[in-house]
Parts: sequence; C-alpha cells; structure tokens
Amino acid sequence: MNPAYTQSLNKLIDELAKLPGIGTKTAERLAFHILRTEKNEALLLTDAITKLKNSIKQCKQCHNLSESDLCSICRDAKRDKSIICVVEQFKDLIALEKTGLCKWVYHVLGGHIAPLDGIEPQDLTIEHLIERVRVGKVGEVVMATNPTVEGDGTALYISSLIKPMGIKVTRLARGLPGGSQIEYAGGAVLTDAILGRCELE
Repeated sequence: MNPAYTQSLNKLIDELAKLPGIGTKTAERLAFHILRTEKNEALLLTDAITKLKNSIKQCKQCHNLSESDLCSICRDAKRDKSIICVVEQFKDLIALEKTGLCKWVYHVLGGHIAPLDGIEPQDLTIEHLIERVRVGKVGEVVMATNPTVEGDGTALYISSLIKPMGIKVTRLARGLPGGSQIEYAGGAVLTDAILGRCELE
C-alpha cells in the first residue's frame, strides 16, 4: 500500500494486481488510466464485470460457458451430435472452434484427474458425460484433453468407461507436442491434430 495514494486508489491497485500477469506497476498504470477516464466510460467496465458475473453460467448439457440453459453450440441444429469432443477447459473448446473444422458438440470436464492435487474423477463432469453417451445417439467420443501425463490419464480413464458401451473413442493426433496446452497451440497444429485423430487403445 502506497501512503501517497488514497485508500480507494490503493484498493483498486490491489485488486488489479490480483489478475494473472498483472504486477504492481501495471496495476498502477491501469488504475491511473481508469482514474483519468470519464466517469461514464469507467462505469461501463464495472457494468461489464457485473453483467459477466451475474449472467454467465454453465450449459446444462456440455458445461460450456453460456448465458442460457444451453450454449449456442448445443442449440445449433447443424452440429453433429453423434460426435462429442471432450475438453478440459472452456479455453480448449474456443481454441478448437477457431480452426473452423469442428462440426461436433463438446463436453467440458472442468479439469483433469490429478490425485496428487486432490482432483478425483468425481470432481469433474465425467459422470454427466457417461450419461450423455448412454442416452444419446453417440457414435464417437473425441478425447481432446491436453497431451500431458494428467491429460492422457484422464483420457484413458474415460475411454475405459465408454469403450465397453461399443462407442468409438479417438484421441487428437500427436501434432500436439507432449506436455503442451491446447489453448496455446497454433491453428495449423490443431488442424493436423483434429484431422489425424486416431482410435484410443
């Protein structure tokens, strides 16, 4: 806390500094920018944050971000609902969508299995995924978890639950380097991974 600043300015700087990738210096620059901005313009930021926190929820079907019970992808009649692509996080879904190749629907797990971090299968949306596969007309489940030890382990665990149902389970091809994150992969790499997906053993 800088004693030269007012209490409200220090509070804003402290809150901004909590954001990922924002240090104290950047937080100070942002705070002073907001301070110099016209009041109505600054309040638009407040309004946007409030609206985001009040209106965003999880899609009841796939757990994607949505402002209604079903997200726009699940509501899209042109999507191939016989293929479910399983991702760890919302940002992975967005990265895959940017390729323009994905005409399937999704299922967001909310993370990956990591017993050492206290994350067990029941902490994710795996049970709901299995129910979707069981009751829906699903022909293929594409495992698009990250190519990490935890991501691979999660994919194998889910595959062991789905394959006995006679459903094809595939994995994105290894155009993705091991240990990388899908959200940071380039479009060309993701395109190769999607087109080259193979059946999970």
